[in-house]
Amino acid sequence: MSTNSSHYDVAIVGSGFGGSTTACQLAEAGADTVLIERGGWAHRDDDDWDAKSILLDKRYKSASPVDINLYGEERGLDYLNETVGGMSVFYGGASLRLRESDFERWPISYQDLAPFYEEAEALLGVHGQAGVDPLEPVRGKPYPFGPIPLSAPAVRIHEAAKSLGHKPFHIPLAINFSDDNRPKCIMCTTCDGYPCRIEAKNDLTTTVLSRAQAAGLKILANSVVTRFERAGSLVKSLSAIDKTSGQSVTITADRFVLAAGAIHSPAILLRSGFFAPYIGKCLMRHYNVIIASVFPFQTNPGHIFHKQTCLTDLYENLREETGTAVGVIQDIYTPDLTVMKAHAPPWAKWVMSLTHRYMQNLLCVAEDDPREENGVALTGTKDSYGLEVAKVTHDYTEADQRRSNILAVAAKDILQEAGGRFPYRYLIDTFSHGVGSLRMGMSEADSALDVNCRLHGVDNLYVSDGSFMPTSGGVNPSLTIAANGLRVGNHLVRELGS
Repeated sequence: MSTNSSHYDVAIVGSGFGGSTTACQLAEAGADTVLIERGGWAHRDDDDWDAKSILLDKRYKSASPVDINLYGEERGLDYLNETVGGMSVFYGGASLRLRESDFERWPISYQDLAPFYEEAEALLGVHGQAGVDPLEPVRGKPYPFGPIPLSAPAVRIHEAAKSLGHKPFHIPLAINFSDDNRPKCIMCTTCDGYPCRIEAKNDLTTTVLSRAQAAGLKILANSVVTRFERAGSLVKSLSAIDKTSGQSVTITADRFVLAAGAIHSPAILLRSGFFAPYIGKCLMRHYNVIIASVFPFQTNPGHIFHKQTCLTDLYENLREETGTAVGVIQDIYTPDLTVMKAHAPPWAKWVMSLTHRYMQNLLCVAEDDPREENGVALTGTKDSYGLEVAKVTHDYTEADQRRSNILAVAAKDILQEAGGRFPYRYLIDTFSHGVGSLRMGMSEADSALDVNCRLHGVDNLYVSDGSFMPTSGGVNPSLTIAANGLRVGNHLVRELGS
């Protein structure tokens, strides 16, 4: 097998929120930067808005499985999505900051990250309104764009929450509602879980990566990183396989950044022979549940966008007692009927057919505790690239359950106030909010990374994906990962300059 070799100032593995923002910071500073991504570019065609293609057939699923153990039970192999832009291609655009109190167990403060939050909101074109979130952290600037008016289904939730004494507000969203120079949102319901066929969602490919490429960033898509090669305290190179040609690729660089996600990043380190106490430990993913209710009328007959309402009222209710956030409640779409029936037990399929048009849901995002028992290891099984399959083990604590229950009860009350009945609770088992498996801290005794997200004991290897987070907080992690990616990029720019 022939091998190509190239040298760069910085080589970055993974194009999600951390890898892309770090790459942009470096490329715009003039650093010769390459980004290696195992996925290909999103197709942006009609199948990208087809529920069966995306959610059931998993059009973008990886060729490399992950072995899953949840709640003490072997679930077997799962195949995560992979594409240039990472999970941003499939996320719903929610862009909330952690609260100042979330940083009490971090080695950095909210103030350390605040300027990078502002930069991330600008890069992602976030639409929101400052001052309406009752627990909003201190801001230096307003949002880049204001929110759009609430659609009818969102108004229903908004008004019901207000009548119960809550203070609902517009979810800050990274979706293009305003820029006439790009395709604008057509108010459909295919944000969460789907690539945007018209590129109106401000995922990383339409915002950060296009800007970084204009500054000279090189992207190697469809390239599977197999391992890092180390000499003493330095990483000398990384090896990858070009999925298209089968060719082996070796990349050398002065500095390396690992941003392959909370599952794949520790797996790559373990395959490379990096063994330290907190590599692969303390994986978190939030305790996410959907509360659904059935209404005596069609809840969204026009199939219109309504992921617009958020509540943070309960966020600090357990802080004094447990030191953690409770979390947030968000409006969310009813999944496509095809998908719901595919996952329902046989007796429920006909019920779904009858009730689907009359359902409305709320998403409850609760903080989960960092536990060493939850994490990523390697199995003896090899994937099609000859790499050891990653093994993920995760379970929740009674405290996690308690936080989730607080949000679920409130969500049920809001749906009932809006006219809903027969509440049903559905636990989300994905790792879309996966964080923490290479946590940041003060020393190798309590973490895998230092405060600049450099791997302990290695002088030139950094991590900038969600793995770095010491706690999960109670909001969607994407904006925090993007902000920290910019912080890591800023540190590397200064380091390269010196």
